[in-house]
Amino acid sequence: MQLTQKTTVAVLFGGCSTEYGVSLQSAASVIDHLDKDQYDLVLVGITREGAWFRYGGGTDGIREDRWQEHPSCLPAFLPPSRDLAGLVELVGTEYRVTPVDVVFPVLHGKNGEDGTVQGLLELSGIPFVGCDALSSAVCMDKSIASKLVRMAGVNTAPSIVVYAEDDLYSAVKEAEELGFPLYVKPARSGSSFGIVKAYDKLELMEGIRSAFLHDNKVVVEQNVSGFEVGCAVLGNTDPMIAEIDEIELQGEFFDYDEKYSLATSTIHLPARISGDTAARIREAAKLIYRTLGCTGLARVDMFVCPDGRIVFNEVNTMPGFTAASRYPNMMRASHIAYPELMDRLIQLALSKEARA
Repeated sequence: MQLTQKTTVAVLFGGCSTEYGVSLQSAASVIDHLDKDQYDLVLVGITREGAWFRYGGGTDGIREDRWQEHPSCLPAFLPPSRDLAGLVELVGTEYRVTPVDVVFPVLHGKNGEDGTVQGLLELSGIPFVGCDALSSAVCMDKSIASKLVRMAGVNTAPSIVVYAEDDLYSAVKEAEELGFPLYVKPARSGSSFGIVKAYDKLELMEGIRSAFLHDNKVVVEQNVSGFEVGCAVLGNTDPMIAEIDEIELQGEFFDYDEKYSLATSTIHLPARISGDTAARIREAAKLIYRTLGCTGLARVDMFVCPDGRIVFNEVNTMPGFTAASRYPNMMRASHIAYPELMDRLIQLALSKEARA
């Protein structure tokens, strides 16, 4: 009997990003749920400082952030040269190439989810899970994503953009016209890092200064009354949208601590909405996904206002992937178990449609 050749999957984790720790938890879960009978795994860790290593240990070492100490770690990198199409490792004084069929970049935030790694992979010619370089970059920039979505006909919150070189007092004066409370957000950051809800001029100024610690471009956005819903989207040109979830907040907003602890917030799955509202949310999510050029997967987040309006919030092109994360949970509620989700994502990456 002829044995089926396994697909070699390189899983990237860590990254030179404030979301390094989130990536470790997501990647460990992805690795645990990939079928070892179907896939040969090549694990590649990226330190906070940006150094790349091939890692041969278990997922506990990744979760506990001690993977770098494992004796298996070897310096490695993915080259842009298409004639290699694999991982290059430094073994002693020699370089060794391990061919790779597909890359699963379980990286969140800057230097991983923002088109940088995707651009490298496009140059290498190696298929990869998720959105391409352009879509990843566009979705990462909240101001650009909002402008494109608004042009496509979806409601967005009124906002202004402030750059590091702008006069702070003039920016604050312009932002005040939107009306308090205001959200201050780094334009290109995830997991709610650097986000502040400002109720007055002083908090607004401090919020902008704080946001500049994360990015040199800041979005000041009008508060949207209503509750947040999420759509897990899977596919390329004709994507499916899983069961919609809803965030019930007790605090000001869904900040970093709440996202990963749910200390006071509650996730309702399915969302407590009517069938008509759910249909309109799915329609908006699909339009947003296509407008921003997404492929493979994304989580599209929106607000539902008291008057029934649907307002765009943001798109996460590589959402959290722990067993408790919203994206896999929404898929599970739509009868797609975690291992099957992994298979579908890899097949989408390998498909001709995704590479077109």
